[in-house]
Amino acid sequence: MWRTTGIGVLIALAALLIFGLATGVFAQDATPAAQSEGLPGGIVLRVVERAETDTVIDLGEKGDSIGDLLAFGNPIYDPANQTKLGNDQGSCVRTVAGKAWECTFTLILPEGQITTEGPFYDAADSVLAITGGTGNYRDARGQMTLHARNEQGTEYEFTYEIE
Repeated sequence: MWRTTGIGVLIALAALLIFGLATGVFAQDATPAAQSEGLPGGIVLRVVERAETDTVIDLGEKGDSIGDLLAFGNPIYDPANQTKLGNDQGSCVRTVAGKAWECTFTLILPEGQITTEGPFYDAADSVLAITGGTGNYRDARGQMTLHARNEQGTEYEFTYEIE
């Protein structure tokens, strides 16, 4: 009995594996134009944000102060900053005047969404936690590095290391 059941289980597992590989169930597809390299157990996704709508709402003391709000909904492009891939949207609260914000935002691509949370530094690269996702990114975990592409703060490179 065990031998028959064991063989049946092995056949079922083999069929599941073949089905999964054939249909891409086990694949984590990224936007082809945005995916730049593989990562053991995941992918690295690079995109460029054009900060076109960033709006600071002065809520604390007059001027740059703790409690101010930064809200945005910006277009996202491929690493060459040529082809629009999607959008992002989110908000940040000023935590250290002149230095840092605490942010929560979502990258929205046709294949799904990726949510991030963490600090955004005025004058340094930032590393935020990937807290989840939807669609092809529904099990997303890892980190996202945010790097300013210019001193004006109008373009940012996002590098998602998705596990």
